[in-house]
Amino acid sequence: MSKEHSSMVRAWEATVRKTQAAKKRANNIFATISVAHADDDNDVDEKIVGSTGEPYHAEKILPNGDYYTGQWYDNFPNGHGKYLWTDGCMYIGEWYKGKTMGKGRFTWPSGATYEGEFKSGYMDGTGTYTGPSGDSYKGQWVMNLKHGQGAKNYTNGDSYDGEWRRGLQEGIGKYQWSDGNNYSGEWKNGVIHGRGTFVWRNGNRYDGYWEDGVPKGNGTYKWPDGGFYVGNWSKDPTEQNGTYYPSSSGSSLGGNLEWSPQDVYNVELVDCRVCPLEKVLILPSQKKLAVWNSTKGMEKPRRMSDDGRVSVGVERAFEKMSLHHDDNNPKFNVGKPLRMPKPGKRQGETISKGHKNYDLMLNLQLGIRHSVGRPAPATSLDLKASAFDPKEKIWTRFPPEGTKYTPPHQSIEFKWKDYCPVVFRTLRKLFKVDPADYMISICGNDALRELSSPGKSGSFFYLTNDDRYMIKTMKKAEVKVLLRMLSAYYNHVRAFENTLVIKYYGLHCVKLTGAAQKKVRFVIMGNLLRSEYTIHRRFDLKGSSLGRITVKPECDIDDTTILKDLDLNFIFRLQKTWFQEFSRQVDRDCEFLEQERIMDYSLLIGLHFREISANGEIVPRAPHTQSGSTDNVASPHITRADMDQLLLNPERWSSIKLGINMPAHAERTVRRTDCEFQLVGEPTGEYYEVIIFFGIIDILQDYDITKKLEHAYKSIHYDPTSISAVDPKQYSKRFRDFTFKIFAEDS
Repeated sequence: MSKEHSSMVRAWEATVRKTQAAKKRANNIFATISVAHADDDNDVDEKIVGSTGEPYHAEKILPNGDYYTGQWYDNFPNGHGKYLWTDGCMYIGEWYKGKTMGKGRFTWPSGATYEGEFKSGYMDGTGTYTGPSGDSYKGQWVMNLKHGQGAKNYTNGDSYDGEWRRGLQEGIGKYQWSDGNNYSGEWKNGVIHGRGTFVWRNGNRYDGYWEDGVPKGNGTYKWPDGGFYVGNWSKDPTEQNGTYYPSSSGSSLGGNLEWSPQDVYNVELVDCRVCPLEKVLILPSQKKLAVWNSTKGMEKPRRMSDDGRVSVGVERAFEKMSLHHDDNNPKFNVGKPLRMPKPGKRQGETISKGHKNYDLMLNLQLGIRHSVGRPAPATSLDLKASAFDPKEKIWTRFPPEGTKYTPPHQSIEFKWKDYCPVVFRTLRKLFKVDPADYMISICGNDALRELSSPGKSGSFFYLTNDDRYMIKTMKKAEVKVLLRMLSAYYNHVRAFENTLVIKYYGLHCVKLTGAAQKKVRFVIMGNLLRSEYTIHRRFDLKGSSLGRITVKPECDIDDTTILKDLDLNFIFRLQKTWFQEFSRQVDRDCEFLEQERIMDYSLLIGLHFREISANGEIVPRAPHTQSGSTDNVASPHITRADMDQLLLNPERWSSIKLGINMPAHAERTVRRTDCEFQLVGEPTGEYYEVIIFFGIIDILQDYDITKKLEHAYKSIHYDPTSISAVDPKQYSKRFRDFTFKIFAEDS
């Protein structure tokens, strides 16, 4: 061992003794290195070969006890190198500007290993993971998750070979149990779901449809002697029906006549469980690099704002802009930090006794309770055309004294109408809405809340107390549009479970009796921005500029204010697979709306900012950890800490869906003051960690004669491309073009 190497090891050993977490592990980590005693007062040592400004080989013992040897450039590991953490984790492979990037090998103290491709600290690409107990996966990865084609061998002898999506089996795949049973077919969210074939080791087999891991729908069960049973399968015996056909040879397999389809659920599949996913206690992207803490004045100077915050990309932004800044508006001044909007009051006024719409609320709740609680036969998702007939509606009378079918109540007498009840009941089933929860949200002890003012259309909005559902009053013309497009809407949301189009749960009408004879029509829909996170910013975006600005000073905007296109000062960057899915779905949804002659719809966006300072400023993501900080290296996807928490908990990951709970980067933009209707500002390179929610709303405006006249009139006075009222084809194209400017792939 060389003198230099010996002194390095002694210095490393001394530093480790200072690190409490490393005291018990130090000898294990470097068991193969012969170390000599060193005084605790030894300084950190470095061995450097090369000159500043050029790549060179370095050996570094970092203040926290970590050790790195390999290529070094511009204050980062860059090239090939080895990094040892004091907890026993180790990475050997390629680096790029301080991030594991390229091919490498990561090992855990438990004995687990990953060998393959890395991207920005994540296992990303093609690679092989071997767990501490001997299980292994070889295939494709995205952000530490199995994603793509891959083969998994479990410690109990089971195996799976097929497609994966975000860490779970999804797509086409084959699962082989160690006892000889196997399944080949479709998977969804880690369970057997769709069409597939299950073959038992005794030769029996089932070909057909599955749902949540068990047969559901049409299927055939066959015995090796040629006999078979065919029919509709269900775990509920009352829904099970089919026919048994003996073998043509006349032979019988003893138990066939005594066999029941329920045996498949209760006996034959009981032991055929899919192995659960292993939990990795710590992921490569969680490992902090202490390299910036050990530098000695080699950091490049970074531009700081007056209050000491790092301004990312400020120089680039100013190079692109030539303007007079409005110092009071951060939309026009990149030097002005973004601040949290002041908290707004809870939306809506509680409808208590004495409120002008108190009776209407009671009528609505009584009607919903009656509609949802009314006994109805089980229906399949394949509905008859007659169910969508606009004439398919049910009237019910609600006198105060009650009837055989309705309860007594304290409101005035009214009549209740259900439009296409079978369709909306099936939609609620399709959207996985529990009938009891639905009734409690709308009809429970808590009153509804009425939003303080009607929308532009004159409609009133009501919110349930749990914010889960919104109730919107409708004009007769809107009801006609929804009923006209209901069949297409149903087929669309059924075909695309990730559709961004607003979810409708019921369409009803209350008709007050007596002198008023008033009719109130309303639709019940999901609240897109209901979340456990506080929504800090809300945007209603159409892709047009005329009138699309909020006429409020910045100081009066709170977190309930709905901002518009010309208020937007962000570009939203989604991780690659999410962005691809988002792009496909926007195209599908816009094609559907265009075909239905719909226009004037909006993209509703809600933002939750992850980092807020004590003085109320929104904290941008730094390019890398600052000197003296122990935060993680920033990734181009989302914060490592948040992402890793999601990855360690598959249940939390499953709560992320397209448009719901999505981690993303919001890149700040700045507008030119010399361009009044600039739809998308100039990107500044300043990023914020956000949780984003979005969906397409207001889809009941068709291009009728009123809108055609509005288009003709406004086209005379304004730029036709800036106005909202344009024909559906042009509206769809403009909406998509705008959407793909404000959403981009995070790369």
